Amino acid sequence: MYHRPLVVSHPQRRTVMQGQAFASDSVDEEFTTVLGSCVSTCLYDPEVRVGGMNHFLLAEPPSANPSAAIDVHYGVYLMEVLVNEMLSRGARKHRLKAHLYGGANVNRTMMKIGSINAEFARGFLTREGIVLMREDLGGTQARRVDFRPASGQVRCRLVEERLAPPVQPTTRPQKASGDVELF
Repeated sequence: MYHRPLVVSHPQRRTVMQGQAFASDSVDEEFTTVLGSCVSTCLYDPEVRVGGMNHFLLAEPPSANPSAAIDVHYGVYLMEVLVNEMLSRGARKHRLKAHLYGGANVNRTMMKIGSINAEFARGFLTREGIVLMREDLGGTQARRVDFRPASGQVRCRLVEERLAPPVQPTTRPQKASGDVELF
């Protein structure tokens, strides 16, 4: 099987915001995001050289308030979306390699949202049989993550507190519509 060369001098950057998940096999693309208590999963299938990244705000909706509408901010939704995006581009679940980032508890006076998000993401990967290759989770500092989906290369850097995103979003993106295949 022929693979395109992976050398790219200046890839196109695509910012992955809260509530989003993208996948690509383009050597010219790089996904980037900044995380506080949120978590991003980077998935990669080395055989078909396709990768993807998501960015979720909270792990799961409160059990006391189940909603009929899908909320794109929850990991329970975005993890499935990311896996489905990967599969639609030729990836196979048994070959997926994962990296997890974020999950900081940036505000000491708030509930440990970052820790809850991190545990959810680890649990999801375990339940789905996806190998976790690396994680950089927890602490109190925000992170910037850059991911090249066609090569699986990831760079994670801590962000100075003064440059970190606010703990709570000022506005939430609109709720998603459409079909999601849960497996």
